[in-house]
Amino acid sequence: MATEQELQSLFDKLDRDQDGKVSLNEIFLSPGLSTILSLETNTNSPQELLSQSNLNKNDSITYEELKEVVKKAGNFN
Repeated sequence: MATEQELQSLFDKLDRDQDGKVSLNEIFLSPGLSTILSLETNTNSPQELLSQSNLNKNDSITYEELKEVVKKAGNFN
């Protein structure tokens, strides 16, 4: 279960270029964090996470999109 602060911290660590979105490449560059992300979102791969959450279909995920997936997985506190 992630709190808002924990989820924001995870997102900020994944967002290496600080552009407000996390790309597939940024997820792959952080294997430990991507494992935590998979657990929180109940997804098996970064590609699955993007396909479930990417509302604007642009190969990246925003914080709000990530939060929605975590909520749907029942892991948001």
